[in-house]
Amino acid sequence: MADRKTGKDTAPADAETKQDSPSAEQGKGAGKAAAADETAVAESTAQQQAEATGTKPKKAPARKPKTPKAEATAAEETGVDKEAAEAAEKSPAGQKASPANKTRARDKAESGRSRRAKSTPSDAPALPVGSRPMVRAHAKYVRTSARKARLVCDHIRGKSVDEAFAILAHTPRHVAEDWRKLLQSAVANAEHNHELLGDDLRIHAVTADEGPTLKRFRPRAMGRATKIRKRTSHLTITLTPKD
Repeated sequence: MADRKTGKDTAPADAETKQDSPSAEQGKGAGKAAAADETAVAESTAQQQAEATGTKPKKAPARKPKTPKAEATAAEETGVDKEAAEAAEKSPAGQKASPANKTRARDKAESGRSRRAKSTPSDAPALPVGSRPMVRAHAKYVRTSARKARLVCDHIRGKSVDEAFAILAHTPRHVAEDWRKLLQSAVANAEHNHELLGDDLRIHAVTADEGPTLKRFRPRAMGRATKIRKRTSHLTITLTPKD
C-alpha cells in the first residue's frame, strides 16, 4: 500500500510476525511427529539389545476365555443347567418372572425336597422287642374343674377298656361323659395308628390337670358384685396292651 506523502509502499507491521511464527496446528503436528520418532527409536533400541543378548522380547500372554467353572459346579450340585434355570425363571410370555414368582418357585422346590426326604426310610431306631406301645389321647379346656374330673378318673385307673366304659356309663356325674368320649378317642388311636384291638387294652394312666379359669361377675345386693370362677381342665388317658 503506497503512502500518500512519501509515495513508498508500506506493508503491515504484523505481516512478518505472522509469517515467522508457526500456527498452533503446525506445532501440534510437529509434537506428534516427535513422539512417533521417539517411539520408533525406543522400539529399535529394544530390538537391537534383544539381538545382542540373544533373547527375544517378551510378549504379553494372550488371555484365554474364561471357563465357566462356577456354572459347572452349580450345575453339578443342583442338577439343573443354566439354560434350564433361565427358562424356568421366564414366564410363558417370554418375560422374566417377578421376585414373588421366583420366591414361590423356590418354596415349591424346597417343599418337593422335603417330601422326597420324608418318603425315604428314616434312620430312627425301632422300638425294642419287649417294650409296650403307649397310646395317648388329650382333651383340653373341658368345662369342669380338675377336682371333679379326678373324682371320676380315680375309678377307672388300671381298669380294662370294657370295665372303664361300664363304670363311666353308671357314674352320676356330668364329667363322666367327657371321660367316655376321651376313652373312645384313645381306643380309635390305638386301632388306627398302632393296629391294636380295643378289647386287649387297659388304662395305664389317667390324669386331670388344671386349665385356665374364666373370670365372671355376678351382681349382688346394695350395688356390689361378686366374682365367679369358671374353671377348666385338661384330661389325658394313656392306654397299653394287657399283660
